[in-house]
Amino acid sequence: MRLIVDAQLPRRLSNWFCSIGHDSIHTLDLPERNRTADNSVAGIADSDGRIVVTKDSDFLSLKLLTHSPQKLLFVSAGNLNNDSLLHMFESNIDIIEKLFLTFEIVEINASMVIGRNLD
Repeated sequence: MRLIVDAQLPRRLSNWFCSIGHDSIHTLDLPERNRTADNSVAGIADSDGRIVVTKDSDFLSLKLLTHSPQKLLFVSAGNLNNDSLLHMFESNIDIIEKLFLTFEIVEINASMVIGRNLD
């Protein structure tokens, strides 16, 4: 998978994705860093074929209104320390990868991972 991790999530998550063989960048890697506007992050994701990984519900609204970003990994787990966040992803990466074969939006939290499309 190709991913872009949003500002509300740690760079450590992006690094972890890279360590397991995915192509991941963090908004800190962009020219405007964490000040990059959501619609710009979505545009970069769409043009580079990346999945936006975020906790920011504004991306859900953007997806509903504009169908951008094309793919969204939404973290609805509330506040977790970085170790717990990474463990959540480590425990569910296989299902996340499979869900993105079918769905545009994958939502993850401490108790579930679900996929859905706008259609």
